Amino acid sequence: MITIKDVARLAEVSISTVSRVINDSKPVSPEVRKRVLKVIEETGYKPNDVARSLVTRRSYLIGVIVSNLANSYVADTVRGIEEIGKMYGYDILLCSSYGSKETQEKYLQLLDRKQAEGLFLVGSIFDEEIIKLAKSFNKPCVFFTRDIREEINHITIDCKSAIYEVTKYLFEEGHRKIAYFSDFENRTTVENEKVEGYLKAIEDNEMEYSKIYVVGGNKHNEAYDLGKSIIDEVKDFTACVCSSDEIAIGILDSFLDNGINVPDDVSIVGFGNIREGKFVRPELTTIGEPYYDVGAVGMRMLIKMKKGDKIQQGRMELPFTIEKRKSVKNLN
Repeated sequence: MITIKDVARLAEVSISTVSRVINDSKPVSPEVRKRVLKVIEETGYKPNDVARSLVTRRSYLIGVIVSNLANSYVADTVRGIEEIGKMYGYDILLCSSYGSKETQEKYLQLLDRKQAEGLFLVGSIFDEEIIKLAKSFNKPCVFFTRDIREEINHITIDCKSAIYEVTKYLFEEGHRKIAYFSDFENRTTVENEKVEGYLKAIEDNEMEYSKIYVVGGNKHNEAYDLGKSIIDEVKDFTACVCSSDEIAIGILDSFLDNGINVPDDVSIVGFGNIREGKFVRPELTTIGEPYYDVGAVGMRMLIKMKKGDKIQQGRMELPFTIEKRKSVKNLN
């Protein structure tokens, strides 16, 4: 096995000079740097990461705690984190908590022991104690969450504007009676923004009808059960906006199973643009969140914070899209 001593001997420099080149810790002349790098390339020398971290006091690791990797939006976000991390020479330590506060706490302690240089937390809601613990390690920390606090750095979209625009889009398609399906059981700050956007669109477009249905959670089965229970009320509205794609798909399946055609009888819009929305029939019109970009931008934010760039802290908003598919009917 090639060692740092071998590289130093072949390059005719000291071991400390090789270390400076590898770690980019102190100035080295271009000629010497070129000679050392050539020997490293020719010999295939790989620095010992443990020894390197002891010298530089850096791990080049970013800790990532997610709710559940089975969720497609989580996988896309992690892909963005990982790919940008590699560009800057960072690896990630990925932990899945399944929403458990105790597991999140355990992983935060683990990542601190592993000397992770930054933390990225992805999930619907994080307990106040978890946020305080993450911040207590004095590492750059970024959140992607549905419950936004002023004191955390987070990536988001303008959810109020997103729901406003998609409700306005339905109005432009000829719909005047539009219902909203909300996960009130999970009433986060983001959900509050969505409800505000819906009500503002109803008011600005002078629609007399507004109705908010409460879904007992954010799961397909819960939305399906609600859809089945309001079959007789569907005649009261021509379109519905749902606070998530999971809810929208549950409502859609429930309506279709009970003889209500989508979009001929009622149009449905979701939120999130998860992959499953492209495989239901009809394909789901939805608000697109740039999950890959959430991870990519968040990772850049972490790295810049690590370098002391305070401008990167706080709320970072990314653009949303309206993915127009086949679950909306034009009534004009």
